[in-house]
Parts: sequence; structure tokens; C-alpha cells
Amino acid sequence: MFTTRPELAGTFGMVASTHWLASSAGMAILERGGNAFDAAAAAAFTLHVCEPHMNGPGGEVPVIFVAASDPTPQVLCGQGVTPGLASPARFRELGLDLVPGTGLLAATVPGAVGAWLTLVRDHGTMRLRDILDVAIGYAEHGHPVASGVVETIAAVADLFRTYWPSSAKQWLPTPTAGNLVRNPALAATYRRLVAEAEAAGSDRERQLDAALCAWYEGFVAEAIDGFCRTAVMDDSGRANSGLLTGADMAAWRPSYEPTVSLDVFGWQVHKVGSWSQGPVLLQQLAMLEALDDMPEPASAAQIHRVVEVAKLAFADRDANYGDGADLTRLLDPSYAAERAGLVGAEAGPALRHGRGRLPTYALEGGTAPVGLGVGEPTLGVGTHPSATETDAEPVVSPWGTTRGDTCHIDVADRWGNVVSATPSGGWLQSSPTVDSLGFCLGTRAQMCWLQDGLSDTLAPGRRPRATLSPSFAVRDGVQLSFGTPGGDQQDQWQLVFFLNHAVHGMNLQAAIDSPTWHTTALVSSFYPRQTDTQLVVEARVGHAVEDLRKLGHDVQVADPWSLGRVSAVSRDSETGLLRAAANARGQQGYAVGR
Repeated sequence: MFTTRPELAGTFGMVASTHWLASSAGMAILERGGNAFDAAAAAAFTLHVCEPHMNGPGGEVPVIFVAASDPTPQVLCGQGVTPGLASPARFRELGLDLVPGTGLLAATVPGAVGAWLTLVRDHGTMRLRDILDVAIGYAEHGHPVASGVVETIAAVADLFRTYWPSSAKQWLPTPTAGNLVRNPALAATYRRLVAEAEAAGSDRERQLDAALCAWYEGFVAEAIDGFCRTAVMDDSGRANSGLLTGADMAAWRPSYEPTVSLDVFGWQVHKVGSWSQGPVLLQQLAMLEALDDMPEPASAAQIHRVVEVAKLAFADRDANYGDGADLTRLLDPSYAAERAGLVGAEAGPALRHGRGRLPTYALEGGTAPVGLGVGEPTLGVGTHPSATETDAEPVVSPWGTTRGDTCHIDVADRWGNVVSATPSGGWLQSSPTVDSLGFCLGTRAQMCWLQDGLSDTLAPGRRPRATLSPSFAVRDGVQLSFGTPGGDQQDQWQLVFFLNHAVHGMNLQAAIDSPTWHTTALVSSFYPRQTDTQLVVEARVGHAVEDLRKLGHDVQVADPWSLGRVSAVSRDSETGLLRAAANARGQQGYAVGR
């Protein structure tokens, strides 16, 4: 099979991510003697600078990892919680039925930086100065800006000029793709973080603890608290101040927890818990295994089966997942078999949940007025000449919210440490820049509901049910780390990749390059929380399109190379052989290694 790139193989180290500069930064750390945790953090801080429309220091990150000293996969939760003042009643007082996707009302505690500092402190080997070196250099001296960043800024330029002057100061005039772009305020923030860390003494761990305090109790928390007291325009069409306070930040720290796992197709697959959508991948795999006899890759038969299973699993997600939810019954093999029995010969409806309770808003097909900004970026689907009259979603809209993208990092080193992480949030187009810090806050609370009694009802100190979903799998000593940006599509695109690799035997790069698809027949996690009907397929599936339409699917044909940004690394614990691959789609992702 022709692949866009080779599957990399070596024994020293592998880094794969959604931007070539981040992958190179991570590899540079490995070359200097750092381990996978050091490299992943360096790559992540570089992504803050190079993919600011996809993630930032004000966002969040879930991490699944194994350490050389302990092969048991663990989760580090870098998903910050909702403010202490956040409640459905507070939003109803403002006349809101949904949490806005933009502005300050949807801000949660920024968890990404805390998670990376914690991971390096507990499992890394390098000092904060070394970890931040590349990111500071790119922020201070400039980096060649990617076209996706430019397109995003151009789409919201009027919003910045009219309502968000701090963002206009940082990002306007709109840069030209490939030219150097700087963020001196962010560079100064990271330089001060290093200075406050080193003021704590020469001990590496003490320095990282001091950096955590500076972020969550010091100058960063103080600036965020003050900024959130200002009213800014958001999706509601009104100016609202934020609910996040310095006290909320001081009370939060990242936490470790077990993965949720399932044995399927000969692999043990590990995901983040019910505060993410991660277990929905396990539910899909369990149903597919119950159905047996997987059809050929990218055939109409396989696409039909996989998408019907996805609709069932995501309906359960929408009715049951949330911080602290018990998913034991949903992951029971007997329940998987029961749900798999609903897969018929023709396309079935959306939102057929087996347990739990769906939001009334979703059941009534609610739609909210689309307001200002962009709640979540998306990799442009494009419209193929063979598409129906249904237009593909735009990359971004100057007055509305689109769905689906972020970042991903996979790293493996020669000692046996492996990291899978999906950083996101703090998008430059979704919330105004905190001018003194050089970054904006996240809007993850838009994933909470304002209806009482649901599994993901907004409440103080709660983790929103995020879409961020890194993956880890183990079989016969082989450890596989993988993931993708994509919002609600993450655990659909990852499913296609995993089936290609684990069931059909494709190597990592071939599994990524193979045609992919997803369904929109679910409750969108992003404002305005719409439920759609499309089965979106890459044009490369060819004749399968007409066969799928005959089965009753509402098929939208996307450009041939447009869906998914999967990356992956693997490690054979017996031989020490490392492999890596990254996605050519989007023309940013890259894997490096030797």
C-alpha cells in the first residue's frame, strides 16, 4: 500500500505530534538526554506558541502514560474544574439556556500548564528552563506561522477590532502564512515562570513546585482574576464578566488516576475516565467485537457497521458521561452485545441511548442563536465535487461556533517511558487575550448543561465532560500510544485507525493514511449543541458512497485527504524497537525519531 510517509522505526526515541516544530522540540530534548516526559512537555509548550488556534496555556490536557519503572498505564488529569460561582441558577439569572462557547463565562481553571509541570516534576529529569527553552525562543523571536492560524485570525478579525482589543493588539494585522509571528507577552510570562522557579533554589523538583505556585497562586492567577472581572462580548450577544477567580485556581492541582480499560480484539485498550468521552471508544470496540467478522477496510459494509455502532455509543455518552459517573454497566460485555443487536441492515436513527437521560435540549432538537467568536476550531472538511447540496462546515465563522480540532502528542524513549497526550483549549479565537500574559482562557464549561439532574449538569468545582481523548493499548509486550484532534470526531477517527492496525494488520502509517469517516448524528459537545444527521466520508472511499446512500445514510463527501489528524508511536518492550507515524492531512503533523 502506498503511504504518504514511511512508518518510522528505531531504538533511540520517537516523537509524533500535530506540528513539525513541536515534534522537533521534543526530539531535541531526547537528544540532550531527556526522557519521554521531558520531551512531551517541551513539545506541548511549543504547541502553545505554534498552534494557538488549537491550544494554549489557558487550556487543558489529559495524559495517559507508562513509566519505565511501572508498565501500568496511568492518567494525569489536566482538566481544570468549573468556578466555585458556576451553577445553572447563575446562568439562568443571565437569561441563558446554554453556557456560551466564547468569552469568559465558560472559563474553567487552566489545567494544561499545571499538568505538564507536575508530569516533569514527578517523572521527568530536566529543569523548567530546559523544557521551556524552545517555546520561549519561538514566542520571543518568532516562528513561521501556519496557514491555519492565519485563516483563523482573518475569520475573527472584525470581532477582535470591535470587541476584544487585547486580541487585536496581539494578532492584528492578520499575518501572512509562513512569515514570522511573535508573542512577546507569552515569552515574558514563561521567562518570569522560570525566574520564580529558580528563585526557589537549585533543587529541580523544588523549582517545579515553585512554578506551580507562581501559576496557580502567584502572578498568573492574579492576572487572570483581574481580567475575569471585566465584561466582554460572548456568544450570548451581550458582554459578561467571568466567574473564574484566583481562589478557584489556588484550590486546584492536577491529579493522577487509573485508566478505564477493556480487552478487545486481542488488545487491552486504555482510556481516560467518564469526565472525558474516552470510554466511548471502548464501547464501540466492544460492540464491533460482539458483531464479529469485520468487513474489508473502507468498504460500504464496514463504514455502515462502524458508523451505526458509533451512533449507539455516542448516544450513551450523551446520556451518561460526566465527572464521577459510573460507567461499569455500559462497559459490560452483555450490554455491548445487547446494543450491537440494534445494528440493522439500514441506517438507524440518532440518540438511541440504552441507559441514562438525555438533555431536553437535545431531544427537542434545540438550536441556539449563533453569537460571537469560535467555541472550538476545526480542520476544514472541504467540499468534494461529488458532494450533495449539503455544504461542508467552514473552518471558522466570524460570528459563530464550529466544531472539532485541537492537538496531540505521542512520545516514546529508549528507557521504556511512553506518553499519549491531547492538549486543547485556550483558543485564540474563543476568548480575549489576557494582555499581560499573552494567552487567553479556555471555554470548556460550554460542555456542561444548565438542565438539572443530568450526568454533566454544571456545578461548582466540576470537570466538564470533555472531548479530549488520548489512547493507549497493549498487546504481547507492545505498547501503542495514539490520538487525534477533532472534538466529537476524536474517538471515531481513532476507531478507524485502531481497526486498520489491530484488526486488519496495517502498519501505523498505512492505518493513518487509509480513508476515514465520521458521523454527526450525536449531540455536539460545543455551543450551540446541535444534533445533525450526516455521515461524512473522504472521497477516496469511492463507490462506497452510493452504496451507503442506498442504505439510508445522509452521506456528505469530503475532500480526499481531510478527516482526522491521528498520530501514533509504539514500543516493543521485548526488543526495544520503537515505531512512529503522523498524519499528512492538514499539512502540519510530523513524526521524528531514530
